[in-house]
Formats: sequence, C-alpha cells, structure tokens
Amino acid sequence: MIDKKLISLSINYDRCLCLNLSLIDFYPSTLIESIWLIPLGFVAGLLGSIIGLGGGIIIVPVLTFVGFSPTLAVSNSLFAVFSNSVGSTIAYAKQKRIEFSLGWKLGLMAVPGTILGAFISSDLSSEIFKILFALVLISSASYIFLKRKIEEKPVDISRLLLVFSAGASFFAGIISSLFGIGGGLIFVPLMVVALGISIKRAAPTSQFILMFASFSGLIVHSMLGHPDYYQALLLSIGAFAGGILGARLSLEIKENKLKIIVVIVLIAAAIKMIVDSTGIF
Repeated sequence: MIDKKLISLSINYDRCLCLNLSLIDFYPSTLIESIWLIPLGFVAGLLGSIIGLGGGIIIVPVLTFVGFSPTLAVSNSLFAVFSNSVGSTIAYAKQKRIEFSLGWKLGLMAVPGTILGAFISSDLSSEIFKILFALVLISSASYIFLKRKIEEKPVDISRLLLVFSAGASFFAGIISSLFGIGGGLIFVPLMVVALGISIKRAAPTSQFILMFASFSGLIVHSMLGHPDYYQALLLSIGAFAGGILGARLSLEIKENKLKIIVVIVLIAAAIKMIVDSTGIF
C-alpha cells in the first residue's frame, strides 16, 4: 500500500518545481523586455528637469506608441515624474534656486485636481485621450519654443493673483493625473507670466511642485489599480538619475539647440497621436 503522505509530498514537490521553473523563465524575459524603460526614464527625466515640465511629456507618448493603454501609460509615468521631481529638487535645493514658500502652496492647491484627473482617466477612451494629449504636446512645444520671449516682471503675489493661482493649480492637477505629465506646463508659465518669478527659478520650483502633484496622483491611480509597479520602478530609476544630472547641466547647457530638438520630437509625437486616433492613414 502506497503511503498517501509520500504521494502528497511528491505532488507538492512537482508543483513547486514547475513554479520555480516558470519563475526562472518569466523574470529574465520580463527584465530583458522591460529594461529599455530605464534609459527612457533617464532621457525623459533629463529633459524634464532642465525644462521644468517633468518627463511625462516624453514617457507617455512613447509608452502609448508601443501599445500601453492610456491609464497604464499615465500611471506608470506619474511614478517616473515623482522620482524625477525628487531627484531634481535635491539638486536644485543645493543650488538655492527653489521658491519653497510659493512651491508648497501651489503644490497643495493642485492635489484635489490630481484626484479628479485620476478618476476621469479611467473612463477616457484611447482615441479621445490621444487627441487631447496631442493638444497638450503642441501646447508644451509652443511654450518651450517661446520660452525665451517671455518677459519677466516684478514679483507680484497679491491676493487676487493667489486666487487665480489656486484655480490654475487645480487645473494643473487635473492635467497631471489625466495625462501623467505632472502639470509643469501650467506651473512654469504661471510663475513667470503671472507671478513674476524668473525663469531660472521657475523651472526648479516647478519640479518641487510636481512632487506634490505627481505623488497624490500616483496614490489615487494605485488605489484604482492602474500601474504596473515593476515597469514604474524601472522608469523611476532612470528618471531619478536624469533629474539629478539635468539640474546640474541646466547651469551650463545651451538651451536653444536642446529646445529645437525637443520641440521637433513633441510636434512629431502630437502628429502621430492625431493620425492614430483619427485613422487618417
């Protein structure tokens, strides 16, 4: 008579062996397939840190092009934007280029908008998302191209402007969680044009603000089950390193050539998204 315990042990051993073999097959292939997310996060973080818009304007189009769903691309991107903002904020703080008193106020004002944006993203179709994001990319490209023409003015933080800033920050929060870009597209022009903050301090302060906007957004997206944490981790590793290096290079790099390259990439991405969503070709 065969011992039932021996049969049970044999079955369990076979199951464990099969499970271990499947894990051995899975993890290396997953790592190889996803390792490109680290350099993507690095390049996006580098450019995002220098320009002050966060790396999401690069990450989301790339992820969408390779087949990621909008909610997955956006939620993964927010992890990278948060990591990038932490890295660049550390570097910019050492350079004393951040307006902390203004930054934390605008950051907290954006939090309610990020919550709303995360819920809206769940119900947004892929076609509508691509068209709306294409408009965001075109707006980003226009801002980057015209950045040098924006005239600075004396700092003005009156009560009326703070009310206006609160509304703008709420809108930036919605954009942050809806498109996974952090909201720098709104914060930098707001600080330069409306509040009179110099461009050299507005971009670093924007990165500090994005810590609040991206963190609250990624929390809500995580509660809704949107991100892939492994992919988000790889993006975040690259974005953190890119944020630190970008902050250092911002003191030395000639921005004009970099602006032209980034603008061309953004416009091309916008055109590709419009073509994909409308099915013109």
